[in-house]
Amino acid sequence: MLPSGPQLGGAPANFAYFASLLGEEGIVASRVGRDDLGDRAVDRIAGLGLSSEAIQRDDAHPTGTVDVTIGPDGQPEFTINDCVAWEHMAWTPGWAALAARADAVCFGTVCRHRACAATAVAAFLEALRPSALRLLDVNLRQDRYTPALLHDSFQRAHVAKLNDEELRTVCPLLDLGGEDPESMARRLQNAYDLELVCVTRGAHGSLLVTASETVAHAGVPVDVVDTIGAGDAFTAVLASGYLRGVPLERVSEAANRLGAWVASQTGAMPAADEAVCSAVRDILREV
Repeated sequence: MLPSGPQLGGAPANFAYFASLLGEEGIVASRVGRDDLGDRAVDRIAGLGLSSEAIQRDDAHPTGTVDVTIGPDGQPEFTINDCVAWEHMAWTPGWAALAARADAVCFGTVCRHRACAATAVAAFLEALRPSALRLLDVNLRQDRYTPALLHDSFQRAHVAKLNDEELRTVCPLLDLGGEDPESMARRLQNAYDLELVCVTRGAHGSLLVTASETVAHAGVPVDVVDTIGAGDAFTAVLASGYLRGVPLERVSEAANRLGAWVASQTGAMPAADEAVCSAVRDILREV
């Protein structure tokens, strides 16, 4: 719920949308109410060319909403409303079939704060093929995380993405220490045997850390309108590039470009700019 009015958003839908702009098949696995906002969400997802096959409908709980305010620097503040449909996501035969064919899943910590949703997400992760990428997008929100939840989430992941503020919160909570973003990311990577840790740094770009490599990017200058969805765009590029075996330098460049473009637009899922999307796809497909 933005100051300008309701807009479809949330990390699952954002991630799937940006994955589709990269030429991948992005599928939203979530749950909405059987209400007007739920109908609008499903229609909007279909209008974006995305499948709604894995979106459950809830007869008892309303579609989830988040109240958003935008600061003068374009940074959003979120208030997540409770007692909503996504908190009651269920493990179903349809989700089992989707997990069995997925090449990658992006999951977060917000929904895992609720027992029913946490059970469904855990079942989904356990049903994936061994080769499927498990990408954790940390997304610390309000009081919806604990050290135990973070520990379990990192244990289930191959790749983790978080912003620099979240990194400074996570490392002390998990007793990892570290004096600067690179050393903290390195400790996180070592502690959980992660293949890759990605730290987004807003206007200052990003940091990608593996066991043997560190790739820093200074960022792409843009006039920021709001940053909603920029991190999800970055994560979608990260997943696509990682699955394709693209060198980290190119993944970093492509992810910063797409994230910066989203930050220059209004809302989480701006209409595709084919010039931008084509340039990003080209970076991910260069030989």
